[in-house]
Amino acid sequence: MSMETLPSSTLDIPKRGMPVTIITGFLGSGKTTLLNEILANKQDLKVAVLVNEFGDINIDAQLLISTEEDMVELSNGCICCTINEGLVDAVYRVLEREEQVDYMVIETTGVADPLPIILTFLGTELRDLTRLDSIVTLVDAETFTPEHFESEAALKQITYGDVVILNKTDLASSEKVEELERYIKTVKPSARILQTQQAKVPLPLILDVNLTPVQQYQTTEEHRYSPHLQTDGFVSVPFKSYSPFDLDKFEKFLTEEIPAEVFRAKGILWFNNSEMRHIFQLSGPRYDIQLEEWPSSPLNQIVFIGRHLDPNKIRQQLNNCLVLQPSKLAQAMGLKSF
Repeated sequence: MSMETLPSSTLDIPKRGMPVTIITGFLGSGKTTLLNEILANKQDLKVAVLVNEFGDINIDAQLLISTEEDMVELSNGCICCTINEGLVDAVYRVLEREEQVDYMVIETTGVADPLPIILTFLGTELRDLTRLDSIVTLVDAETFTPEHFESEAALKQITYGDVVILNKTDLASSEKVEELERYIKTVKPSARILQTQQAKVPLPLILDVNLTPVQQYQTTEEHRYSPHLQTDGFVSVPFKSYSPFDLDKFEKFLTEEIPAEVFRAKGILWFNNSEMRHIFQLSGPRYDIQLEEWPSSPLNQIVFIGRHLDPNKIRQQLNNCLVLQPSKLAQAMGLKSF
């Protein structure tokens, strides 16, 4: 099926409500990469994006072009709204815009149970304004196992997935991919399973596919709250600094000191021997750094996500990587150190 067959002409908004696709998947599985793939190949569709971050520092939104306080403009003209408080309010902000939106894509956090989001669309007034089209679940084919980090969230993401994308298949053996596919079919026999590299997928296979079994969720309203974050023991550790990292010390931290329980990290890094801004992404044992110009004054902002982490220990380790320690930085800025 070619990209030219994207069924934009069949999105009859007034009759069917604005279609909504929810992208879920565990930490580092490729959700943002898939989102970018959708935005790069959406043709003439006007797409709204809702991003739900886990953590106090919203790294992703800083890589976009800000317009309003709660809405940002993506480089290709799409709008983006960060979900801070109410999902319903965020959707209304999109629906109330003068310019009609054809499609909405929601990117959940890597530790999210998608059910509360599903029920928000089906159990509130949004069911009359939107049409829940599909839940797309990404799976890292290299690192995923049935006991994936012993996480209830990872299992639920597959359980509620209408489309399951086995991503990063180039990093896994064919035997591992086949084994994963068999496992997913035991969890969700009806799921449409796709294999991808770098989340490249023909959009007609995931957009406007009408795969969400809406009727099956009508009896699950009582399960709106899920304490899976407490059950799984997930912790988000944010870190900010107005002093640069020493490159050698930070590399040593990444290769020798970082806790094994850290599954995901992302941030904007400032190094003492570089004038560039470093976009940092870590997923499991792999990490990647992209360089670009600073659009504003440099500073370090990074978020670590994992299970049973010790925030104070991680912050101390990061402080030890700085060129100027916090107390010395405060003295240099003429501030009182606490």
